[in-house]
Amino acid sequence: MNPDELQQHLDAAVALAEHAGPIASGYFRQRLDVQDKSRGVHFDPVTVADREVERFLRAELQSRFPGYGVLGEEDGGENTEAERCWVIDPIDGTRAFITGMPAWGILLGLTERGTPRVGVMHQPYIGETFSGASGLGARLRHGGTETTLATRRDVALASAILYCTHPDVFILQDDRTAFERVAGACRMTRFGGDCYAYCLLALGQVDLVVESSLQSYDIAPLIPIIEAAGGVVTDGRGGSAAQGGFVVAAGSPALHAEALATIAL
Repeated sequence: MNPDELQQHLDAAVALAEHAGPIASGYFRQRLDVQDKSRGVHFDPVTVADREVERFLRAELQSRFPGYGVLGEEDGGENTEAERCWVIDPIDGTRAFITGMPAWGILLGLTERGTPRVGVMHQPYIGETFSGASGLGARLRHGGTETTLATRRDVALASAILYCTHPDVFILQDDRTAFERVAGACRMTRFGGDCYAYCLLALGQVDLVVESSLQSYDIAPLIPIIEAAGGVVTDGRGGSAAQGGFVVAAGSPALHAEALATIAL
């Protein structure tokens, strides 16, 4: 896509994510019927809010972008072999959502031949929209103002702030041990955040996010935001993180390299 096309897709993604916001907000901090998708393995909650947001976004995307693929957490994939594919996580951070914590967001991204090109995270309760696209920069819109996002680029591992949603994301012992190595080398580690932690990295408030067990829809919409802000996102061996798995996001190439060397998968 040329820059004009990227901008058009970015504008559309921002508008759709923000239009979906009231759907999610209408259920936030309300009594909800929470279902478990895990079938008794690891609690994996889903609510009517997740399903309604995804239905809205799917319908709008399929109407506006015929021929594109769509991959969503709740309803799976359609035409995902297409050159361009929209990726939806209707409420990333459902555990935070059902406990009243505003560390969740609506994720919408666009991949082209498997590469994330456009990404949006909208947090309707706080009223923030983080967005980014290849070559177009990254921005935070809040309260009618826009701020250009830039990662913190002069931080070494020993001075870094690391975020991770929860240690339980490291199902494999080798992954957990690798996380403990890098966490032990950082100045401070905090847990929680889900998608919001990645956006704080793009904002320059956090230096590293390291997680595992991610799906494509958990990370693909966030990659363009972080990269456009100056950061780096890969898997645990330095390859593409677009399909999820073990993910390392850092504010600078130097910090990313230092983290990978410490993780040493």
